[in-house]
Amino acid sequence: MALTYSSMLDLGTEIVPFKLLNVLTNENFSSNNLDHNKSSLIMFICNHCPYVIHYHEQIKILASEYADAINLVAISSNDVVNYPEDSPEKMNQLWSRLGLKFPYLFDESQEVARKYKAECTPEFYLFNLDKKLVYRGRMDDSSPGSNVDPSGRDLRLAIDNLINNKKISEEQYPSMGCNIKWKTS
Repeated sequence: MALTYSSMLDLGTEIVPFKLLNVLTNENFSSNNLDHNKSSLIMFICNHCPYVIHYHEQIKILASEYADAINLVAISSNDVVNYPEDSPEKMNQLWSRLGLKFPYLFDESQEVARKYKAECTPEFYLFNLDKKLVYRGRMDDSSPGSNVDPSGRDLRLAIDNLINNKKISEEQYPSMGCNIKWKTS
């Protein structure tokens, strides 16, 4: 595991289109399937990263609190040949164990992660109704072993401000976590 920070895609960037396998349904899920009457939270995660595992409860809380207000989509882009714990089958098992229902997508080609300039897991991208990026970066200032409990404060504040038509601070901090496991060939 190499500690990596997100590269902070430019605010105002349009949502990057995608069409990926949803491991819950075994069917493709596209950015066109998003409810266009809702803002969207796209998160790059994986199964085995301790930084993502650190946020499992917060991801469940986000799903519970915001599923009616925003689209939630998780994407895993790791190389499953060298990291089989991130395979679609294992992704499905994790979502089942966590009781999550929103799409968990497998980016086998890793093209979507590259287009989002995703560097690590987890990374969070919040898009407004105009499909423009208004927040990217970390969930909060905690990390595994930091003795700070995860709160989701930074991401939750951005979502709440977006939902309530309030200004979202442009002072945003990169996420940190495990580097995306890029294919070598």
